[in-house]
Amino acid sequence: MTHIAAGGGDTQMLTSLVRLRGALQVAALPLDLVGVDEQRAARQEMVDQLEDYAIPRLMTIDAPLLAVVGGSTGAGKSTLVNSLVGRRVTTPGLLRPTTRSPVLVHHPDDAEWFGQDRLLPDLERVTHSTDDPDALQLVASDTVPQGLAILDAPDVDSVEERNRLLAAQLLSAADLWLFVTSAARYADQVPWEFLKQAAERSTSVAIILDRTPDDAVQTVATHLARMLASRGLKDSPLFTVVEGKVDADGLLPPEAVADVRGWLESLAADGGARSAVVKQTLDGAIRTLTRRTHAIADAASAQIEAAGRLRLDADLAYDEAVDEIALASADGTLLRGEVLARWQEFVGTGDLLKSLENRVGWIRDRVVSAVKGKPQQAERVTVAVESGLETLILERAESAAERAAASWQLTPAGQGLLQGAGQDLGRASRDLRRRAERAVRDWQQDVLTMVRTEGAEKRSTARVLAYGVNGLSVALMVTVFSATAGLTGAEVGIAGGSALLGQKLLEAVFGDQAVRTLAERARRALDLRVRELLDSERTRYTKLIDALELQPAAPDQLRQASRRVDDLRFAAAQRGEESSP
Repeated sequence: MTHIAAGGGDTQMLTSLVRLRGALQVAALPLDLVGVDEQRAARQEMVDQLEDYAIPRLMTIDAPLLAVVGGSTGAGKSTLVNSLVGRRVTTPGLLRPTTRSPVLVHHPDDAEWFGQDRLLPDLERVTHSTDDPDALQLVASDTVPQGLAILDAPDVDSVEERNRLLAAQLLSAADLWLFVTSAARYADQVPWEFLKQAAERSTSVAIILDRTPDDAVQTVATHLARMLASRGLKDSPLFTVVEGKVDADGLLPPEAVADVRGWLESLAADGGARSAVVKQTLDGAIRTLTRRTHAIADAASAQIEAAGRLRLDADLAYDEAVDEIALASADGTLLRGEVLARWQEFVGTGDLLKSLENRVGWIRDRVVSAVKGKPQQAERVTVAVESGLETLILERAESAAERAAASWQLTPAGQGLLQGAGQDLGRASRDLRRRAERAVRDWQQDVLTMVRTEGAEKRSTARVLAYGVNGLSVALMVTVFSATAGLTGAEVGIAGGSALLGQKLLEAVFGDQAVRTLAERARRALDLRVRELLDSERTRYTKLIDALELQPAAPDQLRQASRRVDDLRFAAAQRGEESSP
C-alpha cells in the first residue's frame, strides 16, 4: 500500500519535504572525519533526489510517468529507445565513453510537463542533439503514448565519471526504471548495485535482457530471474529482446520490441496502474530519504563535536600562554638581567636600601633626591621592561602556536584545516612582534597615566611628581613584576630588595592602600593587553572553525524534519487503511 496522501496531505508533505531539503543543506560536513566522503556523497544524493524528483513529482503528481532507460555499457539502450519510438531520436555511442546529453522523448501533448521548473530542474532544456551533459534534449513524438515519457540515460558503468554521476541522477528521478542488460553483461556488479538501491527504495523496475542470441535466451533469462528474486526484485517484469539485425535507421524489427512496447502502452493507457507505479516509487524514495537522514544527522553531530574539540585544543594552548605570561610577569621573572640592572642604576642599592627602616617622611626626601634629575635612567628601565615583556610574549605565543598546531595535526579534521589555512599556524604571526611592541608601550603609557592621575590628587606629592613621574611609573612596573614574590635564593637579596624598594618608594608618596590599588590596576591593564594579543593569535585557528559555519542545531533540525515526513506518511497510511473496504 502506498503512503502518499492526496489533497491537503500533498501540501503538508510538500512543505515537509522542502524543510527536509533545507535541513540537509544546513547539515554541512566540511571536516575530514572518518567515512565523511561517503556521508557527503549520500547527503548530496539525497538533496539531488529531493530537488530532481521527490519535490517536483509531488507538485506534479499527475504528470506523465517517466521511464528512464539505464544499464551497462554496450547493452543497446539507445537502439532500444529508438526502436520503441519507431525512429532515430537518440544516437548510439560507437566510441566509449560517449558523452552527450540525455534524451527525453514524450508525446507532443505532454510537453508542458517537462519545463525547466519540473523534473531535473538543473538540466538546461534543448531541442537539438548536443554533447553537453548538463542539457536535457526534449524530443516530441506522437509514437510515444500520452502519459508516458522515455529518457535515455548514460551508462551506469561508464569509465567517465561525469557519465556515471549523470546516470545515477537520472535514475533517481525516474518513476520507472527500464534496466537494460545483455547476455554478456547481466552479471556485472555495478548494475546490480543500482538494482539493489531500487529494491531498497521500492522503485518500480522492469528488466530488459537485450542482445541475447536465440540459443542462450532461455538459460540467461532463467539465471537472471533467479538473481532478481534473490535480490528482492522477483515481481519486476523481465523482457527479452532477441539479438537481431538493425535496419538502415539503426532500428530493431518491430516484433523484437513488441512485448516491451505493448507493456508500456498498456501502462500509459491505464491511469490507475500508472498512478500506482508513480506513487510506489515516490513513496519508496521518500521512505528511504527519511531513513538515511539519521546517518547524516549523526555525521553532522560528529562534525560539531570534532569542531568543538579543535576549538578547545586551540583555546587550551592560548589560555595556557596567557596564564604563563601572567605568572612570569608577576613572580619576579622579569626582575632579572637587563631590567634588574637598569632598575638598580636608577634607584641605587646602597643608601636607599639601608634607609628603608627609617621614617616615611625621611624616605620621601631621600627618594626625591634619588629620583630627581635621573630621567635617562628611568627611560633605560622603561626600555628594558619593554624588551623583557616583548620577549616573554613572543616566546609564549610561539609556544602556544606550536602546541595548537601539534594537537590539530593529530586528527584528519585538524590536518585538513591546517593545510587549507594558507599560512603556517605552527608559528606566531609575522606581525606579532610589531603588535607586541605597541601593546607594551601602550601599557607603559597606561601606568604613566595612572601615576600622574594619582599624584594629581595629592598636593603633598607635587614636588615628587614634578621631578619623577617617570621614575614612579617604573617603580610601579617593578612592583607589578614582583607581585607574587616568586624570587628565590640569592635573587631575594638583590632583585627582591630592589622590588621592595620600588614598593616602599610608592608607599612613601601615595600610601599603602593607594599603592595596592595602583598595582592591581596596572596588573589588570597588562593582563588585558596580553590577552588581546594572544586572542588575536588564537583567532587564526578559531576563524577556520567559524568559517565552517556549522550549526549546532542542525542535527536535531534534520531529525525533526525527517520525523515530520514519517508522521505524514504514517497518517496517510492510516487514512488509506480506513478507506479500504
